[in-house]
Amino acid sequence: MSKTSPVIALSGVELIDGTRDEKYGSRYAALAPLLGMTHLGVSYDLIAPGHRICPFHNHHSNDEFYVILAGNGTYRAADGEYPVAVGDVIGAPAGGRDTAHQLINTGSTELRVLVASSMREPDVCEYPDSDKFAVMAGPTGARTFNHIGRRTDQVDYYLGEENV
Repeated sequence: MSKTSPVIALSGVELIDGTRDEKYGSRYAALAPLLGMTHLGVSYDLIAPGHRICPFHNHHSNDEFYVILAGNGTYRAADGEYPVAVGDVIGAPAGGRDTAHQLINTGSTELRVLVASSMREPDVCEYPDSDKFAVMAGPTGARTFNHIGRRTDQVDYYLGEENV
């Protein structure tokens, strides 16, 4: 999509329903492509009460930054839970499980948030609650590599190389 203006009215963006179930998902718009940006990811998320954008996770390559625009909730971090409300900003730096995080709408109204992310590739995400990991390369929606697995599925480095 080509950039048409350096200004976007959030009230006019088309939202995608990314609701997965009664616990996960949001309605959102990917803003960075609309603004012609390729090195910064930015989304506008509207999270229903009781929902989380995604599972508790950490990124090894990318920082994330949240701005609470409306509503309130809980920011779950590796070291505890923090209440968040309008005007709060949250930093989720790249790193190991000690930087794991999750935004939860624990309020009674919609939680509206801007989420910005560096776009370093490839990225590895860990999901401490389920002991999964994801390895990703390529832009969202057009990944050139994307694999989700469990840490317990580890195989030997030379597996399958015997006859090559």
